[in-house]
Amino acid sequence: MIILMHSSKTMRTPVAAMAPTGTPALLDRAEELIAHLRKLSEGDVCRIMSVSPELAAKTLQQYAEWTTEPARQAPAAATFVGDIYSGLQVDSFSAADRRYADKHLRILSGLYGILRPFDGISPYRLEMGYRLPVGAYANLYRFWGRAIADQLPPSGRIVNLAAGEYSKTVVPYLDPERVVTPKFLTVDPASRKPKFVVVHAKIARGAFARWLVVRRVKEAAVREFDDIGYRYDEELSTPREPAFVCQEFGGKGLSVRLT
Repeated sequence: MIILMHSSKTMRTPVAAMAPTGTPALLDRAEELIAHLRKLSEGDVCRIMSVSPELAAKTLQQYAEWTTEPARQAPAAATFVGDIYSGLQVDSFSAADRRYADKHLRILSGLYGILRPFDGISPYRLEMGYRLPVGAYANLYRFWGRAIADQLPPSGRIVNLAAGEYSKTVVPYLDPERVVTPKFLTVDPASRKPKFVVVHAKIARGAFARWLVVRRVKEAAVREFDDIGYRYDEELSTPREPAFVCQEFGGKGLSVRLT
C-alpha cells in the first residue's frame, strides 16, 4: 500500500538536528526546473503566484539559495508546514515508524515531483497548478507527464490523500480500481448533516496518514479509522471513496487556525 500526500506552500528553515536519510528520486528534473525558476523576475512571481512583492522577493531568494547539499537540507515531511502536516505529526514518529513511512508514504511536489518523507529537500515555493511563462516549463502537468506515476509500484492499493491539484499527476496513469480516496466530513451543528470543512479535512488527511503508518494498517482495515472523532459511514461511502464523519471535530489543537 502506498499513501499519497502533497507538499505545502509554507516550509520551515532547515536545522542541523533534522538529518535527511534519502535523496529525491527525480532530483535531476528538480535541478532542471530550478534553473528555469531562477530566471523569473519579481513581477513574474507576483503574477504567477498572486503574491505580494515582498513574498515574491523571498521566493526568488529561496530559488537562489536552493541546494542539493545534504548539510543544508532537511527531511521533506519535517519541513512542510500546514494542516495536513499538523495531522501527520511526523516529529513524534518512532524510528520504526520512520522506516515504515519511507516505504509506504509519498509526497507529491511541484518542484521535486515525488518524495519519500525523509528525503532531503531545500525550501521552495512552487505549487503544481502554477502556470509559468510560455515555454517548455509553462505547464507543470506536461513537464512531469507520467514521470511521477512511474515511481509508484505497478500493483497494490494507492490511498490518495493528496489535493486534486496534485493527484492529477498520478491518478490518470493508474488503474482506477487501485485508488482509494477517503473523504472526511463534519456534522454541521445547525443542520445536523455532514458537510465538508476544509481545515478539518486537511488535518484529517494527515491524521489518517499517521494512523496508517503508526498502526501499520492493512488494506482491509482502512474502514477502522477512528482518530480525532471520525468514524466510518457506510451510507455515504463507496468502495473507492470511503467516508468518515465526525460529530465533533477532535483535531482543533493540531492547527493554529482553530481554537
